[in-house]
Amino acid sequence: MGLGIGLVGLPNVGKSTTFNALTKAQNAESANYPFCTIEPNKAVVPVPDKRLDQLAKIVNPEKIQYSTLDFVDIAGLVAGASKGEGLGNKFLGNIRETEVILHIVRCFEDANIVHTEGSIDPIRDVEIIEQELLFADIDALLKRIDMLKKKARGNDKDAKEQLEVAEALLEHIEDGAPVSTFNDLESDGFIAMNKELRLLTSKPIIYGANVDEDGLGEDSEYVQKLKAYAEERDSEVIKLCAKVEEDMVDFDEDERDEMLEDLGVTESGLEQIIHKGFDKLGLMSYFTAGVKEVRAWTIRKNTTAPKAAAAIHNDFEKGFIRAEVISYEDYITYNGETGAKEAGKNRLEGKEYIVQDGDVMHFRFNV
Repeated sequence: MGLGIGLVGLPNVGKSTTFNALTKAQNAESANYPFCTIEPNKAVVPVPDKRLDQLAKIVNPEKIQYSTLDFVDIAGLVAGASKGEGLGNKFLGNIRETEVILHIVRCFEDANIVHTEGSIDPIRDVEIIEQELLFADIDALLKRIDMLKKKARGNDKDAKEQLEVAEALLEHIEDGAPVSTFNDLESDGFIAMNKELRLLTSKPIIYGANVDEDGLGEDSEYVQKLKAYAEERDSEVIKLCAKVEEDMVDFDEDERDEMLEDLGVTESGLEQIIHKGFDKLGLMSYFTAGVKEVRAWTIRKNTTAPKAAAAIHNDFEKGFIRAEVISYEDYITYNGETGAKEAGKNRLEGKEYIVQDGDVMHFRFNV
């Protein structure tokens, strides 16, 4: 399952450095876990999950397969992008194809790195980008309203329903409010319309506060302002130093952990981005564990067992009989499948079972 997270930001804020580190672009040939670059601005990134490593210690498989996420590096936007400045229309189109936006914001001073606006001001920078996204949504809605009016005159019932929603939404966002704060997001009319339009300001946003190495400790004034801005919008801020993350690309696990400890952080900014993106997309993982492979399978939260089985193969869903389930905690506590079964921790679940994050599963099916 590949679901996209789009990286946006002004030029020279550290967006491409973050992308390079995220995708291990510097050492793709020697990556020892599933990784591939699809095209110059898109890559598939493994989701770090220490639970897989613990399962592998028990099972000793031939390989480990992580869940993955698609990341798309969208060229730096500038003021006027919604009107085509800097090839803006093309890049705004790229954002439409993603499900979550990661907005990289520069939160450090460096006279050697030119800022396109001439100074460091994270809130101004955020508002430049978000205004362009809003302008693009207004333009898309105006075009859709014209089309819906024509259809509504022909007594198209669905068009009339969507038109009512579209006009209310246009009024909402012309006041400067993003689509995500519209009060009718659950209506059939909005859902049908946005399925096609994929309005930019309807997407969840994660703010990436790019700091220098010293900024990884106590929050600077810039980071504090960005966190206050994000909190008002029910969004989150992840603090990272893109340069440090890029430097750690070639480190082994011990070297990386040592550097993070020296910097006073427990998890890298990139790991936080990947985990938070996974969550924002409404995704989770269940596991299969065998001598050939220990693997994480990506599913949406609140997925039933048959639908989860389809992540492996559609035939598993069609012929689903039942699922054998051991929770991750029990699997580790009792040192694997045999121990968990002996302790009575193996369960048989039917078609209505909602798979839990970290379940270790086998599926019984008949096609």
